[in-house]
Amino acid sequence: MKKNVPLVPILFSGIIIIVDQITKALVVKYIPEGRVFARILGDFVWIVHTRNRGAAFSIGALSPQPLRFLFFICLPIVVLIALLFYYFKSERLSPILRYSIGLIVGGGIGNLIDRILRPQGVVDFISVNMYGFLGMERFATFNIADSAITIGEILLILGFLILEFHKPKAQSSQSEKG
Repeated sequence: MKKNVPLVPILFSGIIIIVDQITKALVVKYIPEGRVFARILGDFVWIVHTRNRGAAFSIGALSPQPLRFLFFICLPIVVLIALLFYYFKSERLSPILRYSIGLIVGGGIGNLIDRILRPQGVVDFISVNMYGFLGMERFATFNIADSAITIGEILLILGFLILEFHKPKAQSSQSEKG
């Protein structure tokens, strides 16, 4: 580990994992699968117990077990290890990039725990009304880990855009020639 690598974003990953697993355990214990437990802000947000054996929007849920194991357990492990390696080896990561990696790692591990320990699928429980936007009545049900990953990905993109925008002109024109 390099000197002075900020650990707060990685500790934040741990908090995400804990909150994610506690909320999922509460959902599993107290809400029957398929049942809406609470409606918040009218019909805008539901707390509902669902399971997802695939990725986002249930992509790959009906794939054969070996394929799901490869894409939903092995590949995420490789990506998480690569992200952590990059986090600890890179000396020039901005705080926004470090926090984005922390969010992605925390959310990734949270869902990975479900994929390994809950063969029925990842526990999802937040459902948002889309009011017909993009032809959808409700957005795909998600969880705390999914939220952390999504926010982390947005921050990652913004972080790279900010870095690119603030890159000195001489440096960017040199990289275009090479």
